[in-house]
Parts: sequence; structure tokens; C-alpha cells
Amino acid sequence: MGKRPQSPTLDALAPDGQDMAADPYPVYAALRAKGPVHRVLVPESGEAWLVVTRDAARAALTDPRLRNDIRHSASWRDDGGHAIGRNMLQTDPPQHTHLRRLVSGHFTPGRITALRPRIAAIATDLLAELPHRGTADLVSAYALPLPVTVICDLLGIPASDQAAFHTWSNALVMPASPEQAVKAATELTAYLGELIERKRRTPDAGLLGVLVAGAAGDAPLATDELLGMAFLLLVAGHETTVNLISGTLHALLSHPDQLELLRAEPELTGAAIEESLRYNSPVHASAFRFAAEPLDIAGTRIPAGDAVLVSLAAASRDPLHFPDPDRFDLRRAPNSHLGFGHGLHHCLGAPLARAEATIALRLLLRDRPTLAFATDPATLTWRTSTLLRGLTELPLRVG
Repeated sequence: MGKRPQSPTLDALAPDGQDMAADPYPVYAALRAKGPVHRVLVPESGEAWLVVTRDAARAALTDPRLRNDIRHSASWRDDGGHAIGRNMLQTDPPQHTHLRRLVSGHFTPGRITALRPRIAAIATDLLAELPHRGTADLVSAYALPLPVTVICDLLGIPASDQAAFHTWSNALVMPASPEQAVKAATELTAYLGELIERKRRTPDAGLLGVLVAGAAGDAPLATDELLGMAFLLLVAGHETTVNLISGTLHALLSHPDQLELLRAEPELTGAAIEESLRYNSPVHASAFRFAAEPLDIAGTRIPAGDAVLVSLAAASRDPLHFPDPDRFDLRRAPNSHLGFGHGLHHCLGAPLARAEATIALRLLLRDRPTLAFATDPATLTWRTSTLLRGLTELPLRVG
């Protein structure tokens, strides 16, 4: 039997001149038209089966034969120096169940409701620092520091460490090179290890301090589990929300009729966030899944050990479920997007992300009624990785 030819990358499938980072959706539409599952090459990760329709995505995300533990991959040798401990995204039941139970009580709607005044206070302080005329980058001045401050507050991360933490986080989720990712992983692991030891010596009421102390009746987490939990909560707790806030602003400013509608009916702010989750998909794809045994996804045979990548972005623009899917529509109903995933690994922090983005958008639009692009939106740069997509900056006229 001959060797299977190498599969194309998504960039190779894009028409000449099409920037996949700026607008990947035409490529996803072309793939969906050909079928629900495609073999692609993911740079730095290898070949995988890409799932692009909503029905197939939901089926894949709930199939117990697809595992998150990379050790089910036929090509697994080691972590390549990128892994930081063992976290919920990298584990399956029963370990995943145990890890999620330890933190799920801190992200309930009730807990998030109690956080809303603090989120609003942080947003208000950031808005007070924006200039009253001229331009500002809404990513660095607003969309980024808000969720970073909130998650660091929640976990008990010193304010003085927040800037360094975000630098490491960026280098890990959207690295400029494999070497940069390894360096960031090494430095962040050392920082988190030292922070965990500090909290062992001096317990506090932050979530990380609570995890270090351990709950009554529970075996204490191993060091690699504590590292993994701290890493996942820190990174997932802010990177996605930065992209959600800035992506929502971009979509509204790109659709003046919808911005006008939202200004006229502020009660649609929550709907604007939901439509942005569908339209811009800050979490672009699921974590890799690996076939623990041969299986079929929407009629495609997946051999044991193969990697599967579910495109949440492509699934959330499936025209079979979202009529006129490329239209940004605050009144879209129903809007059963997959922006936070689906199944066992549905985003634990979804209530927090929704609260942060809703408060950030409502206060910004109330405080700055004349927001407008400060540059041609076609020239803006989008950061992309296998899992995430977001703007590097968003220069706006703020007054």
C-alpha cells in the first residue's frame, strides 16, 4: 500500500490573495459544501481530520471514543516542551470529572453575579483612563486589562505579576515560533511553581490558594495537576475574553445598522455577545481529540490514533442551522452557536466570559457614544493559532 499523500493546510486551500487570518470563512464554506469532515495539515501539529458542519461537530464533541489525552495519538512521543502540567483540556473522565468538580463551584451563575460589581468597577476605572478625544487602542487599553485583572483577582495573582503573565500566555497560545513557545512554557512553569509554593506557605482565599490547600475529603492535587489547573484557568480565563470583547466591537462598527440598533435597545447587549460568539468565534476550534478506536464521523472513517479538530467557527456558520450565516444579526433567533464548545468540555468559564463582555460593551457604549474606526478596518491584523483568533489591536476614535 502506498503512502498517503500529505494533506493541504487551510492556507493552501484559500484562494489566491485570501488571508485566512483576516477572513477564514470562505474556505470553511467551500469545505462544508464538499462534506462535513476533511483531512488537513495543521502546521506544527501534523495531520488531522477537520470537522466543519454543526451536526458533525456536536456528534464529535460528545463521542466518548474521541479522547482529549494526547497519549491516544498514534504519533505521540512526548509533549515537546510545551505542556504545563495536566489540565482539564488534556484529560478524560474520570480525571477530567474530578478536576472540573474542584473548580466548577467557582464559576456558577450565582458566583458570577456576585462578581459583576467588581467587573463593572474595573471597566469604569479603565474607561476613566481613556483619552476623551483622539484615538486609543481598545485591545491594550480595555479589552485586555479587564479580563486579566478579573481572573488574576479570582485566582489570587499579584497585580505586579499580571503583565509578565500575559506575555507568557500570548507566547504560548499564539507563538511566533516553536522556540518561543518552549521558552514561555519554561518561564511560566517556573513562575507558577514558585507561586504555588508561596501559597502553600501562606494560604489565602483566592481560587489557586483554595486548590493548593485542598478541600476536605479530597486528596490534594498533585503538583502537575496544580500547575495544569493554574495554567488553564489563567490563560483560558482571559485570552478568549479579550478576543470576544474586541471582536464584538469590530463587528458592531463594521455593521453600523446593528450598532445603531444596540444603542437604541441596550437590552440587546447580551444578544450582541451571543451573535459575536457565533460570527467571530474567539475560540476558533476545539482542543485536539484523538481516536481511541476506529470510528465514523458523518460517514468518514477515522482510524485509531488519528487526530480530530472540530472547527467551532465553521460549525457556527453552518447555513443549515444559521440562515444567511455571514450576516451579523443581533435579532438572530435561535442562535445555538458552538462558541463555548459542547459536551463534557463545554467551557467552564462561559458565565464569566459572558458577564465580562456584556458589562464591558454596555459601559463602553454608554461612556463613548461616538466610537469609530481610527484606521481602515481592512488593515487590521488578526492573531491566529489552531485554537484561537483575535485582533492584535483595535485603534478607535474615542471622542
